[in-house]
Amino acid sequence: MIVVTGATGHVGNVLVRELVRLGKSVRAVVPAAETTEAIAGLDVEVVRADVRDLDSLTAAFAGVGLVYHLAGIVTISGGQVRLLHEVNVLGARNVGQACLKAGVRRLVYTSSVHALEVPPCGVPLCETTEFRPDALDGDYARSKARASIEVLKCVEQGLDAVMVFPSGVIGPYDFRLSEMGHLFVDFARGRLKAYVDGAYDFVDVRDVVAGLLLAADKGGRGEGYILSGERISVASLLLLLEGATGVRARARRIPFRLARLAARFAPAYYRLKHARPRFTSYSLRVLASNCLMSSAKAARELGYAHRPLSETVRNSIEWFVATGRLQLELPDAGTPVMP
Repeated sequence: MIVVTGATGHVGNVLVRELVRLGKSVRAVVPAAETTEAIAGLDVEVVRADVRDLDSLTAAFAGVGLVYHLAGIVTISGGQVRLLHEVNVLGARNVGQACLKAGVRRLVYTSSVHALEVPPCGVPLCETTEFRPDALDGDYARSKARASIEVLKCVEQGLDAVMVFPSGVIGPYDFRLSEMGHLFVDFARGRLKAYVDGAYDFVDVRDVVAGLLLAADKGGRGEGYILSGERISVASLLLLLEGATGVRARARRIPFRLARLAARFAPAYYRLKHARPRFTSYSLRVLASNCLMSSAKAARELGYAHRPLSETVRNSIEWFVATGRLQLELPDAGTPVMP
Protein backbone atom coordinates (compact mmCIF):
# COMPACT_ATOMS: atom_id res chain seq x y z
CA MET A 1 0.00 0.00 0.00
CA ILE A 2 1.21 3.49 -0.94
CA VAL A 3 -0.09 6.71 0.63
CA VAL A 4 -0.25 10.05 -1.17
CA THR A 5 -1.01 13.20 0.85
CA GLY A 6 -2.18 16.13 -1.22
CA ALA A 7 -3.63 13.55 -3.61
CA THR A 8 -6.11 15.96 -5.17
CA GLY A 9 -3.53 18.66 -5.95
CA HIS A 10 -1.87 19.13 -9.33
CA VAL A 11 1.18 16.93 -8.74
CA GLY A 12 -0.75 14.69 -6.35
CA ASN A 13 -3.51 13.65 -8.74
CA VAL A 14 -1.04 12.98 -11.56
CA LEU A 15 1.04 10.86 -9.19
CA VAL A 16 -2.05 8.90 -8.13
CA ARG A 17 -2.95 8.32 -11.78
CA GLU A 18 0.50 6.99 -12.55
CA LEU A 19 0.61 4.72 -9.49
CA VAL A 20 -2.79 3.26 -10.41
CA ARG A 21 -1.61 2.77 -13.99
CA LEU A 22 1.37 0.83 -12.61
CA GLY A 23 -0.99 -1.44 -10.68
CA LYS A 24 -0.15 -0.09 -7.20
CA SER A 25 -2.57 0.00 -4.28
CA VAL A 26 -3.05 3.66 -3.38
CA ARG A 27 -4.50 5.35 -0.31
CA ALA A 28 -5.27 9.02 -0.96
CA VAL A 29 -5.17 11.25 2.10
CA VAL A 30 -7.66 14.08 1.61
CA PRO A 31 -8.85 16.73 4.11
CA ALA A 32 -12.48 16.41 5.22
CA ALA A 33 -13.85 19.40 3.30
CA GLU A 34 -11.87 18.88 0.10
CA THR A 35 -13.43 17.72 -3.17
CA THR A 36 -12.10 14.54 -4.78
CA GLU A 37 -12.93 15.57 -8.36
CA ALA A 38 -9.28 15.30 -9.44
CA ILE A 39 -9.14 11.58 -8.57
CA ALA A 40 -12.75 10.66 -9.28
CA GLY A 41 -13.13 7.30 -11.01
CA LEU A 42 -9.67 6.09 -10.03
CA ASP A 43 -9.29 2.82 -8.12
CA VAL A 44 -7.98 4.34 -4.89
CA GLU A 45 -8.89 4.27 -1.22
CA VAL A 46 -9.77 7.76 0.02
CA VAL A 47 -9.02 8.46 3.68
CA ARG A 48 -10.07 11.73 5.25
CA ALA A 49 -7.21 13.08 7.35
CA ASP A 50 -5.44 16.38 7.99
CA VAL A 51 -1.68 16.91 8.06
CA ARG A 52 -2.24 19.13 11.10
CA ASP A 53 -3.60 16.14 13.03
CA LEU A 54 -0.90 13.62 13.95
CA ASP A 55 -3.31 10.94 15.15
CA SER A 56 -5.31 10.93 11.91
CA LEU A 57 -2.11 10.62 9.90
CA THR A 58 -0.78 7.77 12.03
CA ALA A 59 -4.03 5.89 11.45
CA ALA A 60 -3.92 6.65 7.70
CA PHE A 61 -0.34 5.32 7.46
CA ALA A 62 -1.08 1.98 9.15
CA GLY A 63 0.17 -0.94 7.08
CA VAL A 64 1.82 1.38 4.54
CA GLY A 65 5.32 0.88 3.12
CA LEU A 66 5.75 4.14 1.18
CA VAL A 67 4.40 7.67 1.71
CA TYR A 68 4.53 10.51 -0.80
CA HIS A 69 3.96 13.78 1.06
CA LEU A 70 2.68 16.50 -1.27
CA ALA A 71 0.04 18.26 0.83
CA GLY A 72 0.83 21.92 1.35
CA ILE A 73 -0.10 25.54 0.77
CA VAL A 74 1.38 27.29 -2.29
CA THR A 75 0.95 31.04 -2.49
CA ILE A 76 2.46 34.14 -4.08
CA SER A 77 0.64 36.41 -1.61
CA GLY A 78 1.58 37.51 1.87
CA GLY A 79 -0.46 37.50 5.05
CA GLN A 80 -0.71 33.72 5.46
CA VAL A 81 2.24 33.09 7.77
CA ARG A 82 0.22 31.16 10.36
CA LEU A 83 -1.49 28.90 7.81
CA LEU A 84 1.80 28.24 6.00
CA HIS A 85 3.42 27.28 9.29
CA GLU A 86 0.59 24.99 10.35
CA VAL A 87 0.17 23.17 7.02
CA ASN A 88 3.63 23.25 5.48
CA VAL A 89 5.94 23.16 8.50
CA LEU A 90 3.98 21.39 11.22
CA GLY A 91 2.37 19.24 8.54
CA ALA A 92 5.77 17.97 7.42
CA ARG A 93 6.73 17.31 11.05
CA ASN A 94 3.51 15.37 11.63
CA VAL A 95 3.93 13.32 8.46
CA GLY A 96 7.47 12.39 9.47
CA GLN A 97 6.44 11.47 13.01
CA ALA A 98 3.45 9.48 11.74
CA CYS A 99 5.79 7.56 9.42
CA LEU A 100 8.04 6.70 12.34
CA LYS A 101 5.10 5.62 14.51
CA ALA A 102 3.47 3.54 11.77
CA GLY A 103 6.73 1.90 10.67
CA VAL A 104 6.62 3.32 7.13
CA ARG A 105 9.56 2.08 5.08
CA ARG A 106 10.21 5.28 3.11
CA LEU A 107 8.98 8.87 2.86
CA VAL A 108 9.32 10.97 -0.30
CA TYR A 109 8.77 14.64 0.53
CA THR A 110 7.99 17.21 -2.16
CA SER A 111 9.66 20.45 -1.12
CA SER A 112 10.32 23.29 -3.59
CA VAL A 113 13.24 25.03 -5.24
CA HIS A 114 12.08 28.08 -3.29
CA ALA A 115 13.40 26.36 -0.14
CA LEU A 116 16.94 26.71 -1.53
CA GLU A 117 19.03 29.86 -1.36
CA VAL A 118 19.29 31.64 -4.70
CA PRO A 119 22.94 31.86 -5.83
CA PRO A 120 24.50 34.87 -7.61
CA CYS A 121 23.45 35.53 -11.21
CA GLY A 122 25.01 33.07 -13.62
CA VAL A 123 25.46 30.35 -10.98
CA PRO A 124 22.95 27.47 -11.21
CA LEU A 125 20.86 26.60 -8.17
CA CYS A 126 21.95 23.28 -6.64
CA GLU A 127 20.79 21.05 -3.80
CA THR A 128 21.71 21.48 -0.15
CA THR A 129 20.84 19.94 3.19
CA GLU A 130 21.79 23.14 5.04
CA PHE A 131 18.62 25.24 4.97
CA ARG A 132 18.54 28.87 6.12
CA PRO A 133 14.89 29.96 6.12
CA ASP A 134 15.60 33.47 7.39
CA ALA A 135 17.86 34.11 4.39
CA LEU A 136 15.02 33.41 1.94
CA ASP A 137 12.59 35.81 0.30
CA GLY A 138 8.90 35.25 0.99
CA ASP A 139 6.74 33.46 3.56
CA TYR A 140 6.14 30.49 1.27
CA ALA A 141 9.84 29.92 0.63
CA ARG A 142 10.65 30.13 4.33
CA SER A 143 7.89 27.67 5.18
CA LYS A 144 9.20 25.11 2.66
CA ALA A 145 12.74 25.45 4.01
CA ARG A 146 11.52 24.93 7.58
CA ALA A 147 9.45 21.96 6.43
CA SER A 148 12.54 20.44 4.82
CA ILE A 149 14.41 20.87 8.11
CA GLU A 150 11.61 18.99 9.88
CA VAL A 151 11.96 16.09 7.46
CA LEU A 152 15.72 15.95 8.06
CA LYS A 153 15.10 15.89 11.83
CA CYS A 154 12.99 12.77 11.26
CA VAL A 155 15.84 11.28 9.22
CA GLU A 156 18.07 11.77 12.26
CA GLN A 157 15.49 9.82 14.27
CA GLY A 158 15.76 6.86 11.89
CA LEU A 159 13.29 7.64 9.11
CA ASP A 160 14.33 6.74 5.55
CA ALA A 161 13.26 9.91 3.74
CA VAL A 162 14.24 11.61 0.50
CA MET A 163 13.31 15.08 -0.75
CA VAL A 164 12.64 16.54 -4.19
CA PHE A 165 12.67 20.22 -5.17
CA PRO A 166 10.49 20.91 -8.23
CA SER A 167 10.70 24.21 -10.07
CA GLY A 168 7.53 25.88 -11.48
CA VAL A 169 5.08 23.05 -12.13
CA ILE A 170 2.80 23.28 -15.17
CA GLY A 171 0.99 20.77 -17.36
CA PRO A 172 -2.30 18.90 -17.85
CA TYR A 173 -4.64 17.63 -15.10
CA ASP A 174 -4.65 21.11 -13.55
CA PHE A 175 -8.10 20.70 -11.99
CA ARG A 176 -7.90 23.60 -9.55
CA LEU A 177 -6.30 25.99 -12.04
CA SER A 178 -2.89 26.89 -10.70
CA GLU A 179 -1.47 30.39 -11.14
CA MET A 180 0.04 29.36 -14.47
CA GLY A 181 -3.11 27.47 -15.42
CA HIS A 182 -5.06 30.71 -15.01
CA LEU A 183 -2.54 32.49 -17.21
CA PHE A 184 -2.87 29.82 -19.93
CA VAL A 185 -6.68 29.98 -19.90
CA ASP A 186 -6.78 33.77 -19.84
CA PHE A 187 -4.38 33.90 -22.77
CA ALA A 188 -6.51 31.47 -24.78
CA ARG A 189 -9.63 33.55 -24.05
CA GLY A 190 -7.91 36.75 -25.15
CA ARG A 191 -8.03 38.22 -21.65
CA LEU A 192 -4.29 38.61 -21.10
CA LYS A 193 -3.77 42.26 -21.95
CA ALA A 194 -0.37 42.87 -20.36
CA TYR A 195 2.60 41.05 -18.92
CA VAL A 196 5.79 41.77 -17.03
CA ASP A 197 8.82 40.27 -18.70
CA GLY A 198 11.25 38.15 -16.79
CA ALA A 199 12.06 34.46 -16.79
CA TYR A 200 11.64 31.32 -14.77
CA ASP A 201 12.19 27.57 -14.91
CA PHE A 202 9.08 25.49 -15.57
CA VAL A 203 8.76 21.71 -15.44
CA ASP A 204 6.04 19.36 -16.66
CA VAL A 205 3.93 17.86 -13.87
CA ARG A 206 4.35 14.43 -15.48
CA ASP A 207 8.14 14.76 -15.30
CA VAL A 208 7.91 15.74 -11.63
CA VAL A 209 5.87 12.58 -11.03
CA ALA A 210 8.46 10.51 -12.86
CA GLY A 211 11.09 12.12 -10.63
CA LEU A 212 9.11 11.25 -7.51
CA LEU A 213 8.93 7.59 -8.54
CA LEU A 214 12.65 7.57 -9.26
CA ALA A 215 13.42 9.22 -5.91
CA ALA A 216 11.37 6.57 -4.10
CA ASP A 217 13.30 3.83 -5.87
CA LYS A 218 16.82 5.23 -6.10
CA GLY A 219 17.09 8.34 -3.92
CA GLY A 220 19.63 8.41 -1.12
CA ARG A 221 18.43 8.58 2.48
CA GLY A 222 18.40 12.23 3.57
CA GLU A 223 19.28 13.43 0.08
CA GLY A 224 17.48 16.05 -2.04
CA TYR A 225 17.05 16.32 -5.80
CA ILE A 226 16.10 19.32 -7.95
CA LEU A 227 13.46 18.43 -10.54
CA SER A 228 13.72 21.33 -12.97
CA GLY A 229 12.72 21.73 -16.57
CA GLU A 230 13.39 24.57 -18.98
CA ARG A 231 14.17 28.22 -18.31
CA ILE A 232 12.06 30.53 -20.45
CA SER A 233 11.21 34.21 -20.60
CA VAL A 234 7.60 35.30 -20.21
CA ALA A 235 7.64 36.71 -23.76
CA SER A 236 8.83 33.38 -25.18
CA LEU A 237 6.23 31.50 -23.13
CA LEU A 238 3.48 33.64 -24.64
CA LEU A 239 4.75 32.73 -28.10
CA LEU A 240 4.50 29.03 -27.19
CA LEU A 241 0.92 29.68 -26.10
CA GLU A 242 0.25 31.43 -29.39
CA GLY A 243 1.43 28.35 -31.26
CA ALA A 244 -0.62 26.00 -29.08
CA THR A 245 -3.86 27.99 -29.19
CA GLY A 246 -3.81 29.88 -32.47
CA VAL A 247 -4.54 33.04 -30.44
CA ARG A 248 -2.29 35.98 -31.22
CA ALA A 249 0.06 37.08 -28.44
CA ARG A 250 -1.13 40.68 -28.22
CA ALA A 251 -0.35 41.38 -24.56
CA ARG A 252 1.74 44.50 -24.00
CA ARG A 253 4.87 44.42 -21.89
CA ILE A 254 4.78 46.51 -18.72
CA PRO A 255 8.14 47.94 -17.60
CA PHE A 256 9.41 46.45 -14.35
CA ARG A 257 9.57 49.83 -12.66
CA LEU A 258 5.87 50.46 -13.31
CA ALA A 259 4.95 46.90 -12.31
CA ARG A 260 6.79 47.25 -9.00
CA LEU A 261 4.86 50.44 -8.28
CA ALA A 262 1.53 48.78 -9.15
CA ALA A 263 2.40 45.74 -7.01
CA ARG A 264 2.27 47.91 -3.90
CA PHE A 265 -1.45 48.41 -4.43
CA ALA A 266 -2.20 44.99 -5.94
CA PRO A 267 -3.18 43.18 -2.69
CA ALA A 268 -5.87 45.76 -1.87
CA TYR A 269 -7.13 45.74 -5.47
CA TYR A 270 -7.51 41.96 -5.59
CA ARG A 271 -9.23 41.92 -2.19
CA LEU A 272 -11.79 44.44 -3.43
CA LYS A 273 -12.35 42.39 -6.57
CA HIS A 274 -12.50 39.11 -4.58
CA ALA A 275 -10.04 37.73 -7.12
CA ARG A 276 -6.83 35.73 -7.01
CA PRO A 277 -3.69 37.89 -7.27
CA ARG A 278 -2.18 37.89 -10.75
CA PHE A 279 1.09 39.39 -9.65
CA THR A 280 2.59 40.54 -6.38
CA SER A 281 5.83 42.12 -5.27
CA TYR A 282 7.07 38.62 -4.46
CA SER A 283 6.21 37.15 -7.87
CA LEU A 284 7.93 40.08 -9.57
CA ARG A 285 11.07 39.47 -7.54
CA VAL A 286 10.98 35.80 -8.55
CA LEU A 287 10.73 36.72 -12.25
CA ALA A 288 13.69 39.08 -11.89
CA SER A 289 15.84 36.67 -9.87
CA ASN A 290 18.44 34.17 -10.97
CA CYS A 291 16.41 31.19 -12.14
CA LEU A 292 19.23 29.00 -13.44
CA MET A 293 18.65 25.54 -11.97
CA SER A 294 20.55 22.31 -12.32
CA SER A 295 18.88 18.90 -12.24
CA ALA A 296 22.24 17.25 -12.92
CA LYS A 297 22.21 15.39 -9.60
CA ALA A 298 18.76 13.95 -10.28
CA ALA A 299 19.82 12.98 -13.80
CA ARG A 300 23.05 11.37 -12.57
CA GLU A 301 21.72 9.52 -9.53
CA LEU A 302 18.10 8.89 -10.46
CA GLY A 303 17.99 8.90 -14.25
CA TYR A 304 15.68 11.94 -14.28
CA ALA A 305 14.90 13.74 -17.55
CA HIS A 306 12.36 16.33 -18.69
CA ARG A 307 10.45 16.90 -21.92
CA PRO A 308 10.45 20.07 -24.07
CA LEU A 309 8.40 22.91 -22.65
CA SER A 310 6.60 23.35 -25.98
CA GLU A 311 5.11 19.87 -25.55
CA THR A 312 3.96 20.71 -22.03
CA VAL A 313 2.27 23.93 -23.12
CA ARG A 314 0.51 22.20 -26.03
CA ASN A 315 -0.67 19.30 -23.85
CA SER A 316 -1.93 21.72 -21.18
CA ILE A 317 -4.11 23.57 -23.69
CA GLU A 318 -5.33 20.25 -25.15
CA TRP A 319 -6.36 19.10 -21.67
CA PHE A 320 -8.23 22.33 -20.92
CA VAL A 321 -10.12 21.90 -24.20
CA ALA A 322 -10.75 18.16 -23.72
CA THR A 323 -12.26 18.75 -20.26
CA GLY A 324 -14.45 21.66 -21.35
CA ARG A 325 -12.50 24.29 -19.46
CA LEU A 326 -11.72 26.01 -22.75
CA GLN A 327 -13.92 26.37 -25.83
CA LEU A 328 -11.30 26.58 -28.53
CA GLU A 329 -10.58 25.11 -31.94
CA LEU A 330 -6.95 24.09 -31.78
CA PRO A 331 -4.69 24.88 -34.75
CA ASP A 332 -3.01 21.48 -34.63
CA ALA A 333 -4.40 18.86 -32.28
CA GLY A 334 -1.19 16.79 -32.31
CA THR A 335 -1.40 13.92 -29.84
CA PRO A 336 -4.39 14.66 -27.57
CA VAL A 337 -4.22 14.24 -23.81
CA MET A 338 -7.22 12.30 -22.52
CA PRO A 339 -9.12 13.86 -19.56
